[in-house]
Amino acid sequence: MSDTPQDSERHKQKMANRKAVQDAEVAGKTIEKGLLIVNTGKGKGKSTAAFGLLLRALGRGLRIGVVQFGKGAWDTGEKKAVEAFGDQVVWHTLGEGFTWETQDRERDVAAAERAWGKAQELMDDPSIRMLILDELNISLRYGHLDLAKVLPVLQARRGDLHIVVTGRNAKPELIEAADLVTEMTPVKHHFDAGVKAQEGIEF
Repeated sequence: MSDTPQDSERHKQKMANRKAVQDAEVAGKTIEKGLLIVNTGKGKGKSTAAFGLLLRALGRGLRIGVVQFGKGAWDTGEKKAVEAFGDQVVWHTLGEGFTWETQDRERDVAAAERAWGKAQELMDDPSIRMLILDELNISLRYGHLDLAKVLPVLQARRGDLHIVVTGRNAKPELIEAADLVTEMTPVKHHFDAGVKAQEGIEF
């Protein structure tokens, strides 16, 4: 069923009104700052979303740092992909596997502290404009790092540095301090149907 001329005109007017509202709202946003972004929740896609931002930032010529906390030295597709960008992406995988894999709290704490040290080093590098702290939430959740020490450092970031924190169970204090928080909510997952982790999807 095709629209009548009246339908088309009503639609055009409706969209013009919507555009005017949208334009006014956008014009009212004048602050530019380095953001603290948190991707959390039980659903899949927290790190994936962070690496989507990495790709967008690369397209704008920004230099990016990545520090992976809980993950061990996995041979991941995203790490392989960014190798093509040379030193425009600085990537450090400093975890030794998830805590339920290592089953050694001392090792987990030491690995988290090494990763946090590297994160602070990259925060101090003025050439780094985005820093992804992958699975930092896990290190905070299990007490491998002290939130009371980590949070003030994140809050005191340079004005032009975006920081993206991923992992389940983000601490309420971190959520409160963040500029943008997204919670991934699981609706359906192929693992539940017996489908294993696959290249290009999970790693």
